[in-house]
Amino acid sequence: MSSALRQDIGIAVVPGDAAGPVITLGEPLSFWGGVDPSSGRVIDVHHLSHGASLVGAIVLMPTSRGSCSGSGVLLELALSGKNPAALVFAGPEDTLTLGAIVASEMFGRRIPIIRLSEEAFAALSSATEATITLDGMVADGGRIRVALTTAAQEVLQLSAADRHMLDGNDGIAAQQAMRILVAMASQQGARALVDVTRAHVDGCIYAGPANLVFAEKMGELGARVRVPTTMNAISVDHANWRHQGVAPEFGEPAARLADAYVRMGCQASFTCAPYALPDPPGFGEAIGWSESNAVIFANSVLGARTAKHPDFLDFCIAVTGRAPLAGAFLDEGRRARRAVRVELPEGADSAAWPLIGYLVGLASSDRIPLIRGLARTQPTRDDLKALCAAFGTTSAAAMLHVEGITPEADSLGGNPEEEVVITREDLAAGWRKLSGGPPEVDLVAIGSPHASLDECRAVAERLDGRPLAAALSVIITAGREVVAGAQADGTLARLRASGVDIIPDLCWCSITRPVFPERAKVVLTNSGKYAHYGPGLSGCAVRLGTLDDCIEAALTGIVPARLPAWLS
Repeated sequence: MSSALRQDIGIAVVPGDAAGPVITLGEPLSFWGGVDPSSGRVIDVHHLSHGASLVGAIVLMPTSRGSCSGSGVLLELALSGKNPAALVFAGPEDTLTLGAIVASEMFGRRIPIIRLSEEAFAALSSATEATITLDGMVADGGRIRVALTTAAQEVLQLSAADRHMLDGNDGIAAQQAMRILVAMASQQGARALVDVTRAHVDGCIYAGPANLVFAEKMGELGARVRVPTTMNAISVDHANWRHQGVAPEFGEPAARLADAYVRMGCQASFTCAPYALPDPPGFGEAIGWSESNAVIFANSVLGARTAKHPDFLDFCIAVTGRAPLAGAFLDEGRRARRAVRVELPEGADSAAWPLIGYLVGLASSDRIPLIRGLARTQPTRDDLKALCAAFGTTSAAAMLHVEGITPEADSLGGNPEEEVVITREDLAAGWRKLSGGPPEVDLVAIGSPHASLDECRAVAERLDGRPLAAALSVIITAGREVVAGAQADGTLARLRASGVDIIPDLCWCSITRPVFPERAKVVLTNSGKYAHYGPGLSGCAVRLGTLDDCIEAALTGIVPARLPAWLS
């Protein structure tokens, strides 16, 4: 390592001391669905480091990706003592950083977060062990040295009302929320905070005690939301979990977590598709949303403005009505930085959209893309939902633009000089990657994100009252509003006549056994998001299929892995 590099200065975003072996992840990782919160082991079967333990290690990765709930997983690991010793990134990162901020601010558990230049990050990647102190990093017995400084806070300008909260004049909970907001805004380089009109809380999924500890502690401090605040899907069907055989040791804390947020003023919406609720955000509206698919849909399809807020920060925003003025709140943070051209075959149907989202995320994992080649398509809102959700599993970006389709593609899509092409062959390879597995199917999973009423009707129409194959389950997860609509128009009765279960409140990324059938070993889904996360979350083979595949599996129990007709 050169002497110039030895003088390179990194930023201690969350300062602290740590020592341990160096583990370098060659690609970003979502901690939610990618790391087991009970063991600290990588469970994302699609990740290069699948199976690795991160406990006690100095973990290097370019940035995180995927779910906003990664902050909750890191807090869970911190409270159980199974956390990485430190996290080192090659650039800006929000989700795990926020988890470390909350662990330090509220629970006294310090996990250093370090940000390095690409050159210093590359050098450290070759190390076997490292030690971090407040003023520097030393690796391999002094072979690599990097000085550290703290993130500057003087750029952040607070309003009088902000300072009023920060000084504790609006109560301890608002003060705590503002402290976390200020710490986050400072590391993002924000110059101010911005008012938001509404919030959406993602941290109500029970992945372990940490989320419940956070929520109940904020409740004890007197927290109340200041803006209308919806809630993400939770981990149980709130009214029916006892009848469904869910063990009390899981069901009770999961319900308590939901109830804690409702007591603090959140709406019991319990959906991961808040954009489908009545009165969705309007174009240009500043909102404080979490949940990756919801954030990407709000920014990309609705033209609302929100950063991809990590869990816990979303509630701090709801309590204060303020958010860091950074990222996708700003025009500069919404501009496309890479073009991705999709060579879409003629005849492509709705099954193309989750596949495109997944592959575009891989092709533009760290920046907002402008997707080209789709202008002649006529996607439905459900198609765009599938696109945004799958993109959010493989990219860290808060939004995307689709040329000729999304509202800001002309103004902020720009004309990026760098272009990546996704060919027909790439599409076929991507489908095979997500669709492989045994032909015998035990469970068909619909509704990740939550199914719309149109999607429920489509399943009912295609089944047309025919019974499901023996020993096979079909489960649709949907929001309460959709379930009520399906009941009102007869769709629910038609689905149940075939043997389909439609379950509110929880979603596929939070479902657990026995609601997830005990016997199920092979799952077929039309969701790119769940095809990615499902194997790690469920321990099952989870295959991507078209809706036609899902219906065929529902009726026969067998669907071989195959390409959609338009890719064959």
